[in-house]
Amino acid sequence: MRDNYPSPPDSGIRIPCDSDRGIPRILVPQIVVEGVSKNYGASRVVDNLSFEVAGGQILGLVGQNGAGKTTTLQMLAGITRPTTGSVRIAGHDLRKSPINAKKSLGYIPDSPRLFTGLTVWEHLAFAAATYGVEDFRPKAESLLAQLELNDKRNELAQNLSLGMRQKVSIACAYLHNPKVLLFDEPLTGLDPNGIRILTDSMRRLAAEGASIIISSHLLKVVEDLCTDLLLLNNGKRVAFGRLESVVGGCAASGAASGLEDVFFAITRDGG
Repeated sequence: MRDNYPSPPDSGIRIPCDSDRGIPRILVPQIVVEGVSKNYGASRVVDNLSFEVAGGQILGLVGQNGAGKTTTLQMLAGITRPTTGSVRIAGHDLRKSPINAKKSLGYIPDSPRLFTGLTVWEHLAFAAATYGVEDFRPKAESLLAQLELNDKRNELAQNLSLGMRQKVSIACAYLHNPKVLLFDEPLTGLDPNGIRILTDSMRRLAAEGASIIISSHLLKVVEDLCTDLLLLNNGKRVAFGRLESVVGGCAASGAASGLEDVFFAITRDGG
């Protein structure tokens, strides 16, 4: 059960229309990964990976520990350079035009990386300066309200809980209205209300045309939230496509009835 689900066509993805005229909308891929591999010495942690994510899609990136998920996201964010292959973000080749590519994305790592001596508001001001966001205050105020950070605006990052630090990281990533958002285990440290706020914001941003990837071990959240699925095992793509097609294909073969069953059915034999 490997690679049974076709990639979106290069020309874009046709989805039901939400316009007044009933004309189907073509969504052009904003994340394009072609033949990407990453070696660390003699070890290949990502192996010839190709996939696309269009505006409006939320891709769930799942796999066991060590499957290559974080390395994949770091390559898409421009933190780690692929050994081979190419990445395009919002039409920009990440290797040839890294600044324009990075201006188009927001990256939320698996552990919030904040400046301990800056306040919450100072983090937002720093992010605005970094991305050239003029008159950032209205958007920053809105994000503080949405993420329930208003009463923490003058608090130093070093005094915040893990969940609050995660919210600050998310607010900074949202501030410049990126076309592409990459989340690596973003629910860590969040309480149930925080999880609801974050997942609702992802749905809203996708509806506005953002391309989103979320890596998470919480398969129920992935199943409820994501439109598409990419399953990695030992650095290789072993399943990819619309989430309902991946799960439905396995269910039809009698191998699974939900995403958790799909995950174990595909990964238990080593991929």
